[in-house]
Amino acid sequence: MSRTRLPLAVAVALLAAPALSACGSPAAADAKEVTVYSADGLKGENGDGWYDKVFADFTKRTGIKVKYVEGGSGEVVQRAVREKSNPQADVLVTLPPFIQEADAKGLLQKYEPEGSTAVSGAGKAPDGTWTSVVDNYFGFVYDKKELKTAPKTWDDLLDPAYRNKLQYSTPGVAGDGTAVLIQTMHDLGGKDQALAYLKRLQANNVGPSASTGKLAPKVDKGELLVANGDVQMNYAQSKTMPNLGIWFPAGKDGKPSSFALPYAAGLVTKAPHGANGRKLLDFMLSQRAQTEVSSIGGGFSAREDVKATDANAVALGKLMDGVRLFEPDWYDVDKNLTSYVEDWKSATGS
Repeated sequence: MSRTRLPLAVAVALLAAPALSACGSPAAADAKEVTVYSADGLKGENGDGWYDKVFADFTKRTGIKVKYVEGGSGEVVQRAVREKSNPQADVLVTLPPFIQEADAKGLLQKYEPEGSTAVSGAGKAPDGTWTSVVDNYFGFVYDKKELKTAPKTWDDLLDPAYRNKLQYSTPGVAGDGTAVLIQTMHDLGGKDQALAYLKRLQANNVGPSASTGKLAPKVDKGELLVANGDVQMNYAQSKTMPNLGIWFPAGKDGKPSSFALPYAAGLVTKAPHGANGRKLLDFMLSQRAQTEVSSIGGGFSAREDVKATDANAVALGKLMDGVRLFEPDWYDVDKNLTSYVEDWKSATGS
């Protein structure tokens, strides 16, 4: 499955007419529709993604049509911020720390979907404003055709052989790009060490990218040797991109690590179709939908009581074997994200 982020201004309607009127006001509150603003990664370019299946099943069961607007993790939050006085979205799905940012800005109202009791404490907001619907992990991809083995450490990426053959998405705009900052801070011993490293890495970096999803196809084609990504997205892409390999950089101790980057969903404050939004959140966390997270979406169920045994689940388990997981302080990251991104821009000249 290949997934490419659509321009934020483009709303992809699934079995539906436009959700917004010409003047930009929300449709009637009793309309049989629901609008989702989401970070890229769960919708298939060819209609074969987890969203495609879940939304189609939801419409078939309830008669409620799903309107879908896709963008980078930070982009969808910023759009919701601009529309705060006149909300157009009902459900917001994005990655940390942007889901925490959305919560802090008052964009989300409290709603704990059916099934959320089976989600771990780290996978949902303490105040009940958001819940993970798909678990995921930070990682990198490499071109298996051009490289005999994957790089092993962050220092490996400083090799001149990667000049203009390496790219990572933009911190502060893309969730996976922000994850690069978080991972290097963890692996290299702090912010200053991470920024010093990323300054050196800039000699090899192609340049900014608002979309992480667009980088994997470049790796598969040999335009890039290495790019950042996440396990769910890249594993799904590898089904149609045979040269794509997933790897995790090792820190100073020589051991690879990663952290969870869940797709977290919340009900938008003053959502124009709030009742429909609640129904969709319930449906996404249902046992049926969650058992399809791995088999269709190539991801990890957010529910601890769903033990997937399909081929994808087995392969994903092997992929994560030996990778140590740590848990960032997401509220601290959210609090300091603006300064982190500004420091990154200064260090890299971006």
